[in-house]
Amino acid sequence: MTGNLRILIRGMLILWFTGLLAGCGLAFSGNPPAPAERLPAQEITNLPDNIPATPTPSPQPAATVLPSSTATITPTPTPTQHPMFIEAMRQTPYPGSEIVIEEELERGVNYSRLYAYYHSEGLKIYGLLTIPDGDPPPGGWPAIVFNHGYIPPAQYRTTERYVAYVDALARSGYVVFRIDYRGHDRSEGTATGAYGNPGYTVDVLNAVGALKQFDMVNPERIGMWGHSLGGFLTLRAMVISPDIRAGVIWAGVVAPYPDMLSRWRRLPGPTPTPPFTGSRSWRRAWTELYGSPEENPEFWQAISANSFVHEISGPVQLHHATGDADVPLEFSQILYDQLLAAGKTAELYIYEGDNHNIAENFSAAMLHTIRFFDRYLKDGD
Repeated sequence: MTGNLRILIRGMLILWFTGLLAGCGLAFSGNPPAPAERLPAQEITNLPDNIPATPTPSPQPAATVLPSSTATITPTPTPTQHPMFIEAMRQTPYPGSEIVIEEELERGVNYSRLYAYYHSEGLKIYGLLTIPDGDPPPGGWPAIVFNHGYIPPAQYRTTERYVAYVDALARSGYVVFRIDYRGHDRSEGTATGAYGNPGYTVDVLNAVGALKQFDMVNPERIGMWGHSLGGFLTLRAMVISPDIRAGVIWAGVVAPYPDMLSRWRRLPGPTPTPPFTGSRSWRRAWTELYGSPEENPEFWQAISANSFVHEISGPVQLHHATGDADVPLEFSQILYDQLLAAGKTAELYIYEGDNHNIAENFSAAMLHTIRFFDRYLKDGD
């Protein structure tokens, strides 16, 4: 075999072998490519209401995760109906039930204090009920559903915490129903948390339904007060039900879900909050199922009460302190701006240097609160 023939045959074999490798997906062009860099994902766990968080003064861009060199993950499409969707919750009735008084407690200054319960989704939900002395006005007393902030369910007691808050409202001529969410103290059911499960919101809405049936309450004059996690429930209830005439929120978790994900950060502390069983996994689970807010904005908008503020049931008054280490001040500022942009009645009071409970300015904040409720629950048409 001549030299030229050998060279020709060798070239043909090289071309055939290279084509075979290419057909198997193993062809090379220069050095093998390095895998695309993946930035470390930040783990986010559910923050119960009283875990300190750092306010972020301005929006921060989300970390960019570069695509994998081997696969593209497509988020699960947005479900037609998710139990946390505002529209889904609007389609559910919240009749409440008769309020049953079990025990009369020590009296307040000018009102009685009662241990009572109602039913929510078949669960017996207890609460502290106050009733002003004397004869009710024509149509019945105005009433306020009182939504407390996060307290570890195992530590929660009906007659403890928020004593001064309830007292100030009760002595001002309001029926106040400070409910114990499911799984708290003697309330039946499991404490599921508020942000990833509709249970607490259902209990709040059924409390409204129960008050509407209470013969001493004017069903057309029911308001709602909420602190922190209770503020989240108050906003949510007011875009679901038209029966809540006015709402007051102190230090509320009232930002849209994407802001809750990106602007609510845990701070280290000497005594970490006990884990809250049942509520820690919603952030990761929803992101894995439905994608991030950037990948699937429709899902995150559908579960955010803020997307529906143009249909809120009544005026809202907001209170927040600049020294709040638990819930960022900007959460209240975001909601305030959204309400004004929607043409709704809203007020925002900011307290310099005060804390999550607005303890140093309690009297001033409560005075604003009572005047607001008087205007829209007592004096309003």
